[in-house]
Amino acid sequence: MELVFQNFEFLLTGAYYTLLITVVSMFFGLIIGMIVAIARLKGNWLISNLAKVYVSIIRGTPILVQIFIIYFGLPDFGITLGPLTAAFIALSVNIGAYLSETFRGAILSVPKGQTEAAQSLGLTPWQTMRQVVLPQAARVAIPPMGNTFVGILKETSLVSVVTVTELLRSAQLLIAQYYVAMPFYIAIAIMYWVMSTFFTYILGRIEARLSKAY
Repeated sequence: MELVFQNFEFLLTGAYYTLLITVVSMFFGLIIGMIVAIARLKGNWLISNLAKVYVSIIRGTPILVQIFIIYFGLPDFGITLGPLTAAFIALSVNIGAYLSETFRGAILSVPKGQTEAAQSLGLTPWQTMRQVVLPQAARVAIPPMGNTFVGILKETSLVSVVTVTELLRSAQLLIAQYYVAMPFYIAIAIMYWVMSTFFTYILGRIEARLSKAY
């Protein structure tokens, strides 16, 4: 493991990019997911069905293919993206589709009586959604959101195929340099596990706070 310690700073840089891609993609994925969920529930026939098609396509195709389409396919149409930008877009779009179903289910879990009571008090549909429905839906959505977050943390390893130097790519570069594989693979496995455990703990704390609040 001496080689791992000698190159630990390089691996930490890879871990930084792994976390950056995860957090940025999750942030935009949350926005996309919420918009798509509301579009499916509150949109007209056209918007609702467009949202359904989006979710169906993204969930029905491998994320690696989606990364290839954005990074290698878009240049055919004159759109060339950097590796990191392509990674952000591909993962955000992918996460958004899965989170939209999480949000949709969470919103539907809120009893209709809550909405009717809020509207009878004079709240607009948007105020009802923001002040009554979404806070209660968040408690239901947090556990599956946590699974999605941890899942995307691990799936960032796929963007190594478009030369993003995240954690896995960093290890591969070191393996190519030293011709030794096992120490580096063990090291990054531990680093992935530590990051996943940390975020699972944080999300668990958030879930506990929401449970007490509602």
